[in-house]
Amino acid sequence: MAKLQITAVGRRLPSTPRITFLCNSYLNRNGRILHSLITPPLMTTESRAPEPVGAYPYTRRVGNLLFLSGVGPRQRGQKAIPGVEVDEDDNVLQYDFESQCRAVFENVRYILEEAGAEWNDLVDVTVFLTNMKDDFSTYNRLYAEYFATAQPCRTTLEVNCLPTPIAIELKCIAALRN
Repeated sequence: MAKLQITAVGRRLPSTPRITFLCNSYLNRNGRILHSLITPPLMTTESRAPEPVGAYPYTRRVGNLLFLSGVGPRQRGQKAIPGVEVDEDDNVLQYDFESQCRAVFENVRYILEEAGAEWNDLVDVTVFLTNMKDDFSTYNRLYAEYFATAQPCRTTLEVNCLPTPIAIELKCIAALRN
């Protein structure tokens, strides 16, 4: 843990409080940032991953860790969600959860590859399901198939809803080798 003062161009701002947090930055003896290992968001216009549904990047790299924002099953350039049938008010009429799972896993793979990572670099996966009772067994079966060699830590949570009419979303962390 490093004590870090809020800085502007290497100087401490007047009357700013000291904050303490974990930071992958190199600090000099006075607590000023010399070099930060936080990189800008990674995403290209040629991406195979779907466009984010909000103002956020899909990835941020901090040191050798690659953080992925929540990834859903949508496909790039399409409004339709694989396996989901909705009415005119976007109420879900029916959904094929297996199709959504496979689409989410493929989207995560696309994002990892575009950021220079691989599926086996995943170290932590948080999964959000909207219907644990009905969908967990299918999800668990597919997870075992896709993660047969990669064995990241995993947390699965049930949530009331997700931002679009989807039934699954993954939030991942990968450890990069270079």
